[in-house]
Amino acid sequence: MHVELLYHTPDPERAIATAARLCYAPVGAAELMETMPEERIRSVLTTIMESGHFSTLEHASYTFAVDGVSRALTHQLVRHRIASFNQQSQRYVKFKDGVDVVTPDTIASDPERKALFDDAIAAAVSAYEKLLDAGVPAEDARYLLPNAAESKIVITMNVRELLHFFKLRCCNRAQWEIRDMAHRMLELARPTAPFVFADAGAPCVSGTCPEGKMSCKNPYPRVKRS
Repeated sequence: MHVELLYHTPDPERAIATAARLCYAPVGAAELMETMPEERIRSVLTTIMESGHFSTLEHASYTFAVDGVSRALTHQLVRHRIASFNQQSQRYVKFKDGVDVVTPDTIASDPERKALFDDAIAAAVSAYEKLLDAGVPAEDARYLLPNAAESKIVITMNVRELLHFFKLRCCNRAQWEIRDMAHRMLELARPTAPFVFADAGAPCVSGTCPEGKMSCKNPYPRVKRS
């Protein structure tokens, strides 16, 4: 898996604070953006994060490029509907030189399981290639491709949705592959807006676990925004 931060709103914390401050300022957003001192930005952000007035977080966004993840992951990912996605197409891209796949550790770590997995993948990919050679359109032959098939996807989310995404997908109870991706995304985002993302992640990082009986019983260390 490779995760890259392609682009984000320049100076996202200043942009967020500007949007919030505009509601109460006699001057315009452009002037606020240029003149608001750093201590005022921190004060405004503190109010936003403590009060839960998160609409202002939607004025900053992040775009990530993710390669080498499975279709099983992307099927989960696109459930986050307040986001934009563009994914490598199995309809238009023909995989005639083989299909790379993601193999779970629970399978890769055991030779017998790995052999069973590899045989099934090889059979599906071989049949896929034979259908292509027989003139079947890629959009139909792709029905044979497994959930394990690697894919590439571009993801854009605003900060509010990113925080929600991290809360759900950084949790130990999230599926392992999307949890790995979420942590990598958070590692890239946090340095760009350290105050906003200070306690981002699973709910136990900043509060209590909401999972009840389903709790992993292994919470992440608590973080307090300073």
